[in-house]
Amino acid sequence: MSARTRADPEASAERADASRPRQEGPADLRLVPPALAAWATAAVMLHAPPGRAVTTVVASVLTAAVLLSTRGRLLLARRRVARRSRVTVHAVAATLLCVAAAAGSAGLHGADVRSGPVPELAREYARVLAEVEVTADPRLTRPRVNGNRMAPVSVLIEAEVRRLERTGAAARKTRAPVLLIVDTGDRQPAAPAAGQGSPWLSLLPSTRLRVEAGLAPAREGGDRFAAVLRVDGREGPRAVGGPSAPQRLAGRLRAGLREATEDLPEDARALLPGLVVGDTSRVTPELDRAFRETDLTHTLAVSGANFTILLALLLGPPGLAQRAERRGLAPRLGISLRATAVLGGVLSLAFVVVCRPDPSVLRAAACGSVALLALATGRRRSLVPALATAVLLLVLYDPWLSRSYGFLLSVLATGALLTLAPRWSEALRRHGVPPRVAEALAAAGAAQALCAPVVAVLSARVSLVAIPCNLLAEAALAPATVLGFLALAAAPVAMPSAEAVAWCAGWPAGWIARVARTGAAMPGAGVDWPGGWTGAAALGAVTVAALLVGRRLLRHPWWCAASALLLALLVVQPRPLVRTITGWPPPDWRMVMCDVGQGDALVLAAGDGAGVVVDAGPDPEPVDRCLRSLGVTRVPLVVLTHFHADHVAGLTGVLRGREVGGIGTTGLEEPADQAAAVRRAAAAAGVPVTRVGAGERRRAGDLSWEVVWPPPGGHPAVAGPNDASVAMLVRTGGLRLLLLGDLEPPAQRALARSPAARDLAGVDVLKVAHHGSAYQDPGLLDLAAPRLALISTGEDNSYGHPAPGTVEVLRARGAAVLRTDRDGALAVLPGTGGDGEVAVARH
Repeated sequence: MSARTRADPEASAERADASRPRQEGPADLRLVPPALAAWATAAVMLHAPPGRAVTTVVASVLTAAVLLSTRGRLLLARRRVARRSRVTVHAVAATLLCVAAAAGSAGLHGADVRSGPVPELAREYARVLAEVEVTADPRLTRPRVNGNRMAPVSVLIEAEVRRLERTGAAARKTRAPVLLIVDTGDRQPAAPAAGQGSPWLSLLPSTRLRVEAGLAPAREGGDRFAAVLRVDGREGPRAVGGPSAPQRLAGRLRAGLREATEDLPEDARALLPGLVVGDTSRVTPELDRAFRETDLTHTLAVSGANFTILLALLLGPPGLAQRAERRGLAPRLGISLRATAVLGGVLSLAFVVVCRPDPSVLRAAACGSVALLALATGRRRSLVPALATAVLLLVLYDPWLSRSYGFLLSVLATGALLTLAPRWSEALRRHGVPPRVAEALAAAGAAQALCAPVVAVLSARVSLVAIPCNLLAEAALAPATVLGFLALAAAPVAMPSAEAVAWCAGWPAGWIARVARTGAAMPGAGVDWPGGWTGAAALGAVTVAALLVGRRLLRHPWWCAASALLLALLVVQPRPLVRTITGWPPPDWRMVMCDVGQGDALVLAAGDGAGVVVDAGPDPEPVDRCLRSLGVTRVPLVVLTHFHADHVAGLTGVLRGREVGGIGTTGLEEPADQAAAVRRAAAAAGVPVTRVGAGERRRAGDLSWEVVWPPPGGHPAVAGPNDASVAMLVRTGGLRLLLLGDLEPPAQRALARSPAARDLAGVDVLKVAHHGSAYQDPGLLDLAAPRLALISTGEDNSYGHPAPGTVEVLRARGAAVLRTDRDGALAVLPGTGGDGEVAVARH
């Protein structure tokens, strides 16, 4: 037998060994203490006085030097020192040096915010002429209700001031991070698409602008900004320097992706650019809320998962990266390992350029690279030190990451995948769970267990559907991301091909959006939880207890099934079960005044699963939640009494997932922007909009109503939107209800003298006008003489609603007064005594 033949069995054994993952020992945690120490030091030193940072640097370096020199003398004097002692001394010294580096970096970054002319002038609220360089993509503030109007929507731009000039003073060169708040004068601008929208939204990073602005201090204790610059943006930006070549290329690619996705369905059109490059400009507030409720927000931003998917396409699945049969594009094309490494570097650079080289993208690239490349070696033992190294380098590069919740969540999620998930997966496999299912469950569960306390700090809420929603979305994330990047690359050279690929990517992107919307629509999708770090600690304790109980439950399949069924009932909350337990909604409810904060939203029962909605409140979520709790899936009519935002801004919540027959509005379309917003929402849902006026009568089942105000031809008492409110006299279940919208005293007096006044005498229930404000007409209150007066108002509102005098007058006239800020949602139903007796249930 030849030597070559004799060697073949050994070679075969080596090849067989290569096809198996390497056996690993315990995790190497030596780099974890230095990384955590640097993280904590940076977080503390960012806002510490400059002298403290210098003191910390000097003290840490001297202590490390003394420790190392002392170790040397001890080693010479005592040769029997154990190796473990030498390692410990080195570890402590390395930690101290990392603390010194973090303190120095944080001190320098903090000085940029506190020193120089920018913060000085901000404290004086000075007007300046500044030259700034854009450092991140502009973004819009979310629309919000301010009183009875929508607050103006501003453009937010992160930038650096390079030159500053105050009237009567010489220009000064500086370098300070600032936030530009640009008022474009528009209250609901359309999101930019393919370069459309406000010109401020089209600015690329590295563009230099010259702006005239008012300086103001940043938030106390603040962010990473030296000041806030408030800019009147109605004239558009004045650029004095164009963007750099890489940013122009990235801008063209991103614009091409937006154009390629222009004709996709709404959710896919909004979501796909976010999945690929973090462009969330098209994401609606409703879709954003759904992703927050289901803990899927990491898919709306550039994350390590995006980059991991791209590298997995090149290198193959991580679990096969060190096996002979790995299936990435590189081995299939015969590319060598060195060439593959070069391609991975090019891919990393392209990812950072296209997705913007800001700290969040660098964090995503670093964490994604660490997770995949460490897994690609087949050595789980190297994962934790690699992650610790990435954390250390990123914190030293940008100390502000140490105070970023996004960075914390990213590190926790990655750490969970590297430490807890493999053990949990192995435990599930031992109990008969298929390997792939076990890995998916373990990954989602581990990430949720570590991240949930931090999420609770931010939202004061715990999602009960996060794990199943993440599991369902995970299957579509990879194809959506890969196809999205293909569309991104093809758009500049072949737009038809890019559109075809984007159409394919729209299917998995739409699936992710449907998962988020479906999960968020579950009645028990989340539970309120105490916010702050106290609530986080409590949730952590509950999580640990649940894990300990869960380990025991795994041994008992029937108990596992019972627990899963109980959780499913808690999430789905079948209406018969909820009604039995809570008594809400009461079986014979006739009207419900929803608790929507400072606004109005009422529901009138119109048959099984149907309800007429009068006003929609200031926010889509509370009214949607109220309708879901009542089981209302059909809305024959939505009556919007007038166009103030606290009555109509929640309209999309009523339209969400329900069959709506029409929308009736007052004839005075003021404020004009809110009237236009109502028509846009109605057109998007395919719901007709009509005007209603006094004398109109309608019926839905045993519910009937008559519009008693405003007169069709106008009236001198209608001096503004409040006086144009639609007022209705409702008859249902033997009860008479008078709904007054926000009528002011002039219109109330005119109504009391109108032909309909004879029908208004002695009503059972009065919806008090204008949230119980002090401006009420005594004559109308005397005429109505209600048994029950209901007031819809927000807790601790700044208007003083309801006015104490109004409440006293109503009670003096014999009315029981209930209010949503104290009593919650209120359901009106016929009393058991008959003769118009009224009963009320509170929720």
